[in-house]
This record gives sequence, C-alpha cells and structure tokens, in this order.
Amino acid sequence: MSPSTETVPPPIHAPGKTRARRRGFRPPALALAAACLALTLSGCARSGTTAPSAARAEAAHGAPAAFGAVDCRRARCIALTFDAGPSENSARLLDILKEKKVPATFFLLGARHIERYPELVRRMAAEGHEVASHTWDHKILTRLPDARIREELTRPNDAIERLTGRRPTLMRPPQGRTDAKVHAICKELGLAEVLWSVTAKDYTTDDPALITERVLAQASRDGIILLHDIYRGTVPAVPGIVDALKARGYVFVTVPQLLAPGRAEAGEVYRP
Repeated sequence: MSPSTETVPPPIHAPGKTRARRRGFRPPALALAAACLALTLSGCARSGTTAPSAARAEAAHGAPAAFGAVDCRRARCIALTFDAGPSENSARLLDILKEKKVPATFFLLGARHIERYPELVRRMAAEGHEVASHTWDHKILTRLPDARIREELTRPNDAIERLTGRRPTLMRPPQGRTDAKVHAICKELGLAEVLWSVTAKDYTTDDPALITERVLAQASRDGIILLHDIYRGTVPAVPGIVDALKARGYVFVTVPQLLAPGRAEAGEVYRP
C-alpha cells in the first residue's frame, strides 16, 4: 500500500455519458499536453467526470428543498474525505469530528485496516459518517486483470457490510487511477468512483500548519478534500481546517449530501 503517490488523478476515460464536454474549439495536442501539466490538482481530463453541481442539476425537478440538514444547491458545501484508514489516529479524528459536528466520508482499506480496527469502522457508521471503499490492498486497478479488480472492490465491501449492515456505494481508486475497464466493473458492482479537488499532500509533511495552509489555499465551493488519517500530522490539522472553512461560510457534508438531490450512479466518476 503506497498512498504516498496519491497526488493527481490521471486522464479518465468517459464511463458512458459525458456531462461537461466542451463544445467548439479544441486546442492542438501540444497545447493540450501543456495545459495538462499545469493542472496540478485535478488532472487534465474532465469530460469523463461529473461535478457535484451537475449531479444536483440532473435530479428530478420538484425535489424537496432540503436533504438531511443541508441543501447544497443553496449552501456553500464542501466535503472532507479521508483515505487509507482506519488507523491508530482514527479514534482521535472521530472525537474531533464529533466535537465540531462535522460529517466526513471515509474511504477505507481492507488489509491491515478494516480487519485491524473493526470497532472504528462501526463507530464511523454509527456517528453518521459515510463509509466507503479504497480497495482491499491499495493495488493500482488499471494494472490488474478483471478478476483481481473485482476482488479488490468486493472484499472491502463485504467486510464493511458485515460490520455496519450497509454495503458501500462509493469507492476511491488508489492514486485516482481509473479507466473504462474500472468504470465497467464498478457499474457491475454498484459502485461510483469519487476523486478529489483539494489535496494537502499530507504524505510529504508532518507539519499540521502546512497541511492546513495547503487545504485552505485550494478550498472552493463543492470541493472534495483528500486527507489521510494514517499520517501523523493530519489529524492535528483537522480542527484548524474545520474552523477556518466554517469562518469562510462553508458547510461540511458527506459526498452523498454534496450530490443531493442527485445520487451517485454506479459506473460514474465524480470530481468537482
């Protein structure tokens, strides 16, 4: 498992319908390549992904005005997500989130994590967080044969369902690497893929102040923040991140709340 390489999602092949495809002029290949290099946060290919605002807009007209406690069509929403746990740091993180009244989305690893900390998986679900999958063993899915991809996706879902009574509907591919084959298998298994728009690169530093600075510099409405509660500096940074973003008027939501009244569709890829 190597979340330290989890930086920029690569170009993504569209999983069927394309929602945000640009029309008209397209730059030449060389210009496009240069543009891709400049996009240091979210990769260069957006035409194969669905933004939260697009998911909300595609929901049925006349839907209720509120979804749980938050309506992200009106509120300035942002989603806090944590990859590669649970870990020895997760209990403290859950204490902080409870104190701050902030829901999060946890993309959990199976091997050495779900198996080692089952009580924390149960607690995440019981306290209202979204529990999702980051695969079983953090293998790069695009390098695996179909059967191995299914195993990497099915094993953590089976384990999470046994512990929480609810089967995950969301997953995050390791390193954000995905392609048409992964989309098809996710669709078959009832999973939507969730990428991110904000990364603190918390695998590069133990300094909570620097982690906080990086998140705040990138945060925007409908953002999806990628952090890892397995690293020493990350959990201490969370209170400052939460307080600063609340002061800016942000409301924290889970990924499903961010999409509501739309719903994550199996086989689709979501990224702001």
